[in-house]
Amino acid sequence: MTQPKIALLNAAHAADDTRENFMRELDADVEPFGCTDGELPADFAYDGFVVTGSRASVYWDEPWIGRLKTWVGGAVEAGLPALGVCYGHQLLADVLGGRVEDMGEYEIGYRTVDHDGDSRLLAGIDESMTVFTTHSDRVAEPPPGATVFAENDYGIHGFRKGRAIGVQFHPEYDMETAKTVAEGKDELGADRVQQVLDGITEDNYAAACEAKQLFDNFLTFVAETRAERVAAD
Repeated sequence: MTQPKIALLNAAHAADDTRENFMRELDADVEPFGCTDGELPADFAYDGFVVTGSRASVYWDEPWIGRLKTWVGGAVEAGLPALGVCYGHQLLADVLGGRVEDMGEYEIGYRTVDHDGDSRLLAGIDESMTVFTTHSDRVAEPPPGATVFAENDYGIHGFRKGRAIGVQFHPEYDMETAKTVAEGKDELGADRVQQVLDGITEDNYAAACEAKQLFDNFLTFVAETRAERVAAD
């Protein structure tokens, strides 16, 4: 069977780095689209899709965000499996009827997130996992009927509704990306930025690499969904 065909909806403004991170982790036929430049797939002829992180907020009134929400809503309605990461997690929640809000603070750095052990997306990953986080918005209310499967003291870090799954943390990050993101957070002040940088160690990165298993888990889910669709046709 051929590899799953995945639409990568790149919502990042530093698009090249984000694209490379996701294409490294997704063992699939990945077609990237630069959403901030107005690029979107022409149709839903994919086996699944991924929405990346972004420095934007889902509640901003920008044309590209509105177009992205419309496409994502149509793709979910068409039955495509979806994975949203950070901003993508929040956008899926918004599109599906949840609520996203400004936290009034920043979660950044390697943190511990707990999951319930029941989500197939996080199968094989320790229920108390180390992940890299960087966000000042959060999903305050999950979509109606959604299952929340991962949380920490900052809030919801994972939910699923139907074939749409979101995670707040960044499993795709390597150490270089984590450092670049931290160094760009001037608004946090030099002391806090340095604290985050001090935590970007080989040991913490190695621990966070366990969460990368979720990409393979998602692609297995995508392949199963594709097989079910083929069998039904």
